[in-house]
Amino acid sequence: MSDIEIVSTNSAPQPLGHYSQAVKGGGLIHISGQLPIKMGTQAVNEGTPFAEQVDQVLQNFLAILSAAGASPSDVLKVTAYIVGVDQWGVFNAAFAKAFGDTRPARSVVPVPELHNGFLIELDAVAVDPSNQK
Repeated sequence: MSDIEIVSTNSAPQPLGHYSQAVKGGGLIHISGQLPIKMGTQAVNEGTPFAEQVDQVLQNFLAILSAAGASPSDVLKVTAYIVGVDQWGVFNAAFAKAFGDTRPARSVVPVPELHNGFLIELDAVAVDPSNQK
């Protein structure tokens, strides 16, 4: 019997490809790359400001984290891919608001473009609190 568990929630957009929102195993939660997709849609509206995309991607990310039984304080590492390094400050402020006093390890990777014109994508690794002794 495998100790791998698929995490899925209807509080965040469902995967469009062959992957899971998150997977728990080995005491960790691996959250797949999340895009700023609004529930009930599959694409960003052209011209959606970066700040709104950041808020949406964090909302999706936190919904999946919660469905996995975890909170921001359980997050070990976040990787953010952003289009336009000049947006780093906007991202950092929204991230700090969402995570509060929690300061996980983090990488911010500037990229030239993302799928379907999105401006941000997040993935992460967290500790599975249900697996702690």
